[in-house]
Amino acid sequence: MATRPRSSLSLMKFSVVLAAAVGLLFISGICAAKIGETCSDVINCDSGLSCSPCGADSSKRCTRVKPLDPQSKVKGLPFNKYSWLTTHNSFALAGQRSATGAQIIAPTNQEDTVTAQLNNGVRGLMLDFYDFMGDVWLCHSFGGTCYNFTAFQPAANVLKEIGSFLEKNPAEIITIFIEDYVKKPRGLTDVFAAAGLTKFLFPASGMPKNGADWPRVNDMIAQNARLVVFTSNPTKEAAEGIAYTWRYVVENQYGDKGMVQGACPNRAESPVMKSLAQSLVLVNHFPTLANSIESCVDNSAPLISTLRACYSQSEKRWANFLAVDFYKRSDGGGAPAAVDVANGGLTCGCESIELCKANATFGSCYSTPAPSPVNVAPEATLPPPSMAGAAPPLLSWRRAIASVVLISTLSIVIGGAF
Repeated sequence: MATRPRSSLSLMKFSVVLAAAVGLLFISGICAAKIGETCSDVINCDSGLSCSPCGADSSKRCTRVKPLDPQSKVKGLPFNKYSWLTTHNSFALAGQRSATGAQIIAPTNQEDTVTAQLNNGVRGLMLDFYDFMGDVWLCHSFGGTCYNFTAFQPAANVLKEIGSFLEKNPAEIITIFIEDYVKKPRGLTDVFAAAGLTKFLFPASGMPKNGADWPRVNDMIAQNARLVVFTSNPTKEAAEGIAYTWRYVVENQYGDKGMVQGACPNRAESPVMKSLAQSLVLVNHFPTLANSIESCVDNSAPLISTLRACYSQSEKRWANFLAVDFYKRSDGGGAPAAVDVANGGLTCGCESIELCKANATFGSCYSTPAPSPVNVAPEATLPPPSMAGAAPPLLSWRRAIASVVLISTLSIVIGGAF
C-alpha cells in the first residue's frame, strides 16, 4: 500500500486542529449565555455581562453592569441633562476588613472597589465621612459615633482612587455625595487636598441657583472642573466652599419608605420633589437594611417603577442620579438599563439612550430593536430557574447543535485525512 508523503500528513493533521479550533470558537460564540440567562461563571456570559447571584436558590444570571455612555449619542448638553449610575455607600464592601484590623460588623452595600465601580460606568458615589483616629474615615456609626468595627478605611484612600481615575480618564466627571459627620475645622478641605483632588473640584460658586441649567459637560471637562462634591452639612458651603446638597438637588426618601411602588416622597432634608429651584434630581432605590439577595429583585422591575414614579413627581424630570445597593445584581438589565431609560428621556426623548439618533434633534428615535441588554422590557418575567448549575433550555439546545456541528466537521476532516 502506498504511503502518503509526510508533508501531506502534516497538512492534514493541521487541518484537523484548525477545524477543532474553529468548532470551539463557534461553540463559544453561540453558547455564550445572554442577558437574564443562568450562568456559573462570567466566562459563560456574553461580552460585557457579569454573572451574579439572583434568587433564593442561589442561581446566577448574566447581568449588565455598565450603562451606555450618553455622550456617545448626544454631546454638548448641560450637566443636568444627563443621568449617572450612583452607588449607595460606595465604600462599604462585602467581605472587607477594617483598616484598623478589626472585623467589620456594619452593613455592606457593594461588592467591588470604587475603582472597579468607576470602570463599570458608575459616576455618582455616596460616601459617609466621620472624624476617627485623628483623621477622616469612611464609616458607619452607632449613635453617630464611629468605632473600629464600623470603620472601613481612611477617606483619603478612596479619594485617591477617584483621583487616579480622573487622571487616567480626562473626559469623565464624577459626583460625590457626602454624608458629613466631620466636625474638625476644614476637615473636608484637608482630606481632599491630601488626596490631590483640589485641582478637580467644581466650585460651589459656579453651581446654578434657582433651577438654571448647569454648564455644558464639555465646558466642565475643558476647565478640568470634573469633580462635583456635595455635603449634607449646610455650614460647609460658607466655611469650606463645599456645596450643601439640597440647595442644588431634590432627593427622594431613602430606605424602605422610598421604595413604595408608585410613590416618590422627598427625604426630610430635601425640598419637595416638584421644586424647580434645584436643577438636579437624585433618586434612591435601596432598602433600609441592605440585602444582597433581595437586590436582584430590587434592581429589576421595581427600580424602573420607582424611576418612573419620581419622574412624575419631579415635574417630569428624569433622575440625574440613580442610587442603588449592589449595582451589579439584577435579573438582567438592572440599574444600567434604568440609567439608559433616564438618559433616553433626558437627552433625546426616547425610551432608552440606545434608541437615540446620534446628535439629532430631540425626539429623533430609532424603532425599537430586537431585545438586547438595554431594551428588555422591565416588567418581563424571569425565565424559569433551571436546576442549579444547569443551562436553561435554550442554552442547552445551542450547545447540542454546536456539538453536533463540531463532531460532524471533525469526522469529515479526519475521514478525508486518514
